Amino acid sequence: MTAAGTSPVAPWIRTRLRTAPAAACALALLVAVTACLAAAFPRALDRYEDAGLRRSFEQARPDRTTVQVYEPLLGMGLEPADLPGILHADTLAEQYAEILTVPRRPLVIDPGQSTYGVRTETPQPASDPWLPQPSGNPVRMTLVAQHGLADHARLRTGRLPRTDGSSGSAGTTWVEAAVSAETARTLHIKVGSVVHVPGAGGAPFAVRVTGVVTPRDPDGAYWSTQPLLRTPAMARIPGGGADDAYWLGALLLAPEAGPALLGTQGNPCPYWQLAPDTSALHSRDLDRLKSSLAALESGPGLQRIRSFTGASADAVTGFDEVIGSYTRLRAGIGPLVAVAAFGTGSVALVVLTMAGGLAADRRRAELALLRARGASLRGLGGRLLAETAVVAVPAGALGLAAALLALPSGRSTPSIAAAAVVTAVACAALPLRAAAAHRLVRAHGGREDVASVRPSRRRTVAELTLLTLAAGAVETLRRRGASGDQLVASAPVLVGVIAALLLIRLYPLPLRRLARPAGRLRGAVAHLSLARAGRTSASAALPLLALLTALTTAAFGGSVLAGVHDTRDQAALLAVGADARIEVTDSALPSGLPDRVRRSPGVSGLTEVSIAYGAQSTQSGQSVPLAGVDVATYAELADRTHLGPFRAGDLKRAPGTPSVVPALASPTVADTYGTRPFEVRLADGSTVTVRITLVRDRTPALSGTDFLIVDRGALSGEAARPNVLLVTGQQVNGRALREATAEKEADSVSVRLRSEERGRYVDSPLQSGAERIYAAAVAAGAGYAVLALLLSLLRAAPERTALLARLRTMGLTRRQSRHLLVLESLPQATLAAAGGTLTGWATIRLLSPGIDLTTIALSSTQPLGTSPQLQTDALSLTIPALSVLAIAVGVAGVQAWWVGRRGSVRELRVGDAR
Repeated sequence: MTAAGTSPVAPWIRTRLRTAPAAACALALLVAVTACLAAAFPRALDRYEDAGLRRSFEQARPDRTTVQVYEPLLGMGLEPADLPGILHADTLAEQYAEILTVPRRPLVIDPGQSTYGVRTETPQPASDPWLPQPSGNPVRMTLVAQHGLADHARLRTGRLPRTDGSSGSAGTTWVEAAVSAETARTLHIKVGSVVHVPGAGGAPFAVRVTGVVTPRDPDGAYWSTQPLLRTPAMARIPGGGADDAYWLGALLLAPEAGPALLGTQGNPCPYWQLAPDTSALHSRDLDRLKSSLAALESGPGLQRIRSFTGASADAVTGFDEVIGSYTRLRAGIGPLVAVAAFGTGSVALVVLTMAGGLAADRRRAELALLRARGASLRGLGGRLLAETAVVAVPAGALGLAAALLALPSGRSTPSIAAAAVVTAVACAALPLRAAAAHRLVRAHGGREDVASVRPSRRRTVAELTLLTLAAGAVETLRRRGASGDQLVASAPVLVGVIAALLLIRLYPLPLRRLARPAGRLRGAVAHLSLARAGRTSASAALPLLALLTALTTAAFGGSVLAGVHDTRDQAALLAVGADARIEVTDSALPSGLPDRVRRSPGVSGLTEVSIAYGAQSTQSGQSVPLAGVDVATYAELADRTHLGPFRAGDLKRAPGTPSVVPALASPTVADTYGTRPFEVRLADGSTVTVRITLVRDRTPALSGTDFLIVDRGALSGEAARPNVLLVTGQQVNGRALREATAEKEADSVSVRLRSEERGRYVDSPLQSGAERIYAAAVAAGAGYAVLALLLSLLRAAPERTALLARLRTMGLTRRQSRHLLVLESLPQATLAAAGGTLTGWATIRLLSPGIDLTTIALSSTQPLGTSPQLQTDALSLTIPALSVLAIAVGVAGVQAWWVGRRGSVRELRVGDAR
């Protein structure tokens, strides 16, 4: 304490910040950027997971996601006099208001799309002759009196239906209704038309159409929970033939006309539709959302609903199935994202720790002097902590604020916690490193370079512990896949750490062996550079640890992204069979189409194929898709696409058996028919006798597990006409192909491009968001690796500058100065680059059996058929390693050039801090 009773901490902090403002600003920038990235990660995760959940909700359609509550009245023993009151609009409105209070959060109901009403459970036949009657079957109509028709529909012609004293009562024999524009067009209904359905007393029940409406939001839950309200559907009679079909339609009654449905034979039933609010759906609430849905379907929520309505009320929804499908997709993608998060987070923490450690090393003399003058270890650590906190805490808060502003949606607690961890590590790194280095007061320390320091027992035990953890994590990942606990997600990082520790132990050995031969060479540059590299401080192990961990994470992440791209490309190739596919299913291709396609831009090859999807074996009666091909061109296509390549001569008919055609078959077909000849009947009635001579898992013309490929020349003239063109080329122009097929005689021709098919495999923001996060994690890891290398080089910059100044006075040239610094930095950079490449390769090879890229690469509705595994990507392995070498050499060269431009007076002053 001073005489004034004030603490000397504040003057210490101001003095230190004024002494080294550049270092303080660099630390603040590092903490701010790292805190921003750490805080942004959980919010970005929430953002794309929520978007994926909403996309799954939208794709499922409201008929599956809406909670539908209904109360069947038939067979419940109710008095006929009570039924009109149950179906009255006021009664239903009161019950609807009570039901809206039942769902528990996070299930939030959208009142704008929710509704209630009365409908006939059994569609009623309409015998009017002017209605379309396919196969002679009458149209069946569902009568619906749904609340809110005026708010959700635009009147196209006529007027909305109304009720009066007679048309809205239970005993009426007629009622007014509206129809959707699609229903009017399909069923030939106009304003003024009268539709008759069977009445309850035997006499027809008349429905007079007063208006035609169009939905304001046709995809909303109001119209799409019961799609029949807006769009009629073709249905088939159960047990009937293929032609026994009839139309289903809906007549939209006035909301108050519910009791009038008692005059029909359709068993009127009250219902309430609860549409979930998509804006309130969050992936983090899935467990609670499942619980809320379960309570509505078969729990206390349903009991409350029955207390408002009746004992027969029930609730159904397919929303729980949608949630289950989304959960499986997230479970497949989440572990891969966790691997990226662990990797980049570990590298960032290592860099923060390294920044504090390097600061402690540079201030070693200052801190040793303070300890020698009586400073306690606790007091010294407190001052260093306060000095660092003044810079790190505001920087961490600034980074957190930037992340929250950049990503306004998502949870705040994980982001705050992540930024706090980053700030805490940044604050504690310098004090802890200083406390460990100066726990004992020493006048002079011994050599602490990597060539002389021997590992302690504690270090050996710690390294063996990490080795055990890494081995366990890798084995777990290989056995269970990436769906295990957090230890499994950290397996790539642990492997990189173990490799770094191993290389640090081996690093001195080649330096010692090279030092003596270098000493016998002419000139002092080589010997001096090796001696300098060998006398690098032992704290240089931390930059090497950061570089290896970052390179391993970058190699693993880059291989994942490359594997995702290759998996989608392979899946698209399997689906299309070439770069483009032109096909017509109901007839042969137009005669002039192949020539027009050959002349299209980007087309380099064309293979004509005759596919008979309905071919059947006369022996078993089973369907076997058969493709007739030109053997020579098809063999070239199979070889180019690597889809079941074969030699063209293997499908040529033998001279002694002209009636038996050699065939290429899938394994399933080969197991069924063997190698004996069998007969196949084609769609035109002709037959061909084939014998399986080749077996391949896949082929360009046909996908699936059942196929036969034969020479097209062996087929009849009708069956040999091509109906598929497989197009190859480096830059196939889809627009040009579609223009070539847009002739009058080619109206039914479909064109599919491999590039367009590849884009269809990403159908969820969960997949694209995971890819973006993975790419960002790889980029951030690479950036931290570069930062670690720069910090390591900057840490030794004053010492190197002083050394060059002294050697320049002894006659060292500028060229030799550059060579000295470059050769001095090469051993550690080469070690990091080579070690990172080998470690990344080994990590991918070790962990690939447990990594399945199917979920993140493909949509759930478009499987590949095989499980693609992680493969090494050459660019992901070599580019980061070469970048490390280039940066190390570049920084050394720039430093030598800068020292050569400056004078040497300052560096040669005796007693100046180096």
